[in-house]
Amino acid sequence: MYERKILPKLNCGLDLIGEVLYGKWKIRLLWFINEGHKRPSELQRKIPDATRRVLNIQLKELEDHELITKKIYPVVPPKVEYSLTEFGKTLIPVISVLGNWGDKNEEHLRTVILRRLKS
Repeated sequence: MYERKILPKLNCGLDLIGEVLYGKWKIRLLWFINEGHKRPSELQRKIPDATRRVLNIQLKELEDHELITKKIYPVVPPKVEYSLTEFGKTLIPVISVLGNWGDKNEEHLRTVILRRLKS
């Protein structure tokens, strides 16, 4: 398993939030779990570009940061469901505001991102 060689600097709220939410799919995972998509296969279908391995790693990190909980049902085959913790639910309004900002500035953001990718 990957082990960090350099410890992160956690000097302010932005450092902390970056450490917790850094990862390509974490914000989407939180949003989809909040919408009721709780099974790993459902999350995989909602984010088809992500590999199962990457999703599992990021789900584990969200669990380690106490934003989600994982429940394993004792059935065959095993059934797993994720849900937001009370702490994780406090992030949903923040994610919503970020999403609304992205929607409001969609044209400009798309233009600058595509320009950067072409250069």
